[in-house]
Amino acid sequence: MKIEVKCEVENCKYWAEGDKCVADSILVVANSGKQASNERETICDTFEKM
Repeated sequence: MKIEVKCEVENCKYWAEGDKCVADSILVVANSGKQASNERETICDTFEKM
């Protein structure tokens, strides 16, 4: 099953036209520990600067 992942970080090497993430896999982590209360408490650890 293919899932479309949107990303607005244009300086990430996995960013593609149309705000798409083209990484083979995505790793999202919590800012601290293993739980987050909302999206602001998470980080996309897949990010790599171009």
